[in-house]
Amino acid sequence: MTAEPVRLADVVVVGAGQAGLSAAYHLQRRGFVAVGTIRPGAAGQPAAGDRPAGTYIVLDAEDGPGGAWRHRWKSLLMATVNGISDLPGIPQPAVDPAEASSSFLTRYFGGYEHDLGLAIQRPVKVRSVSREDGNPAGRLNVKTSDGGWSARAVINATGTWTRPFWPIYPGQASFRGRQLHVADYVSAEEFRGLHVIVVGGGISAVGLLDEISQVTSTSWFTRREPVWREAAFDRQAGHDAVALVEDRVRQGLPPHSVVSVTGLVWTPALRAAAARGVLDRHPMFTAIEPDGVRLADGSFLPAGAILWATGFRAELEHLAPLHLRGPGGGIAMEGTQVAAEPRVHLVGYGPSSSTIGANRAGRAAVAGIVALLAGPG
Repeated sequence: MTAEPVRLADVVVVGAGQAGLSAAYHLQRRGFVAVGTIRPGAAGQPAAGDRPAGTYIVLDAEDGPGGAWRHRWKSLLMATVNGISDLPGIPQPAVDPAEASSSFLTRYFGGYEHDLGLAIQRPVKVRSVSREDGNPAGRLNVKTSDGGWSARAVINATGTWTRPFWPIYPGQASFRGRQLHVADYVSAEEFRGLHVIVVGGGISAVGLLDEISQVTSTSWFTRREPVWREAAFDRQAGHDAVALVEDRVRQGLPPHSVVSVTGLVWTPALRAAAARGVLDRHPMFTAIEPDGVRLADGSFLPAGAILWATGFRAELEHLAPLHLRGPGGGIAMEGTQVAAEPRVHLVGYGPSSSTIGANRAGRAAVAGIVALLAGPG
């Protein structure tokens, strides 16, 4: 059996969510063209003497456009979603506040890909990225579910949705009710008649507490006392929050979520939930039992479901062969560039995990790669 030939690209982008699309947009603006489209002299293609900056391809594991937004629960409407920035170059179309964010953003991302003619292949799962040899200016080997690629640089934009974080608690396996992560949440109706425990101190936790409490009883548990932000979240506050996360990744520490820095922002819906007592927070329980949880004070709380709104981790397992993690447990970064491997940029990671940050990171990563490829190699 003949091995499938490895295809060549100057830049492989992994993931076509907001950060990946931003990277693809800026690659095109810088003169990169889709793999296989360089035909000197052909109509619409660079003629001899007018070489493109290089070639690129975007590999996306999803079945269609939208990235993680394809999987968000239908009740997360555009009126309630935490601000979505425009993709670079093409603003969002008119928004119906009552439309599900999953359907609107899937349509927006799909139209964006089509209108710009971005080079995206899907569904293609990237299984590993490794160095082809010991040459620091050499190429990277990208193995996928659809064959291999050889690249001079990789922009990783895989986000976090596929890596939900489940804490481990004593007795967890004994629980007779339902346990799920927010990644599996569909609607509040499926919990009607059950007492639901929601665990987590982020935006998803408080939003789903409000939603589920409309149809059944709830209890809220967090490891730390939630910090609510009374002041307006302005541009300076956003800058300061991102700077704190950037400082951690610069040191090679695992990034904290942006909300851990900014605090929770009050909305009219959340103030109404607080007035109903929904946001009365409890310290974490000490154990899970078959029919509920054992509280910190020793008392017992019966429950029929536990919803873990405990966040996500960056999807970086395919980069393991590069050994990027340092002794601090994170990946030391210089902007979007991995400090120990300048051929790899991470976008949608750490400070660029917000939608605004993802757009900026795509631009920064491409600028870095243009400088890299201008050198020998």
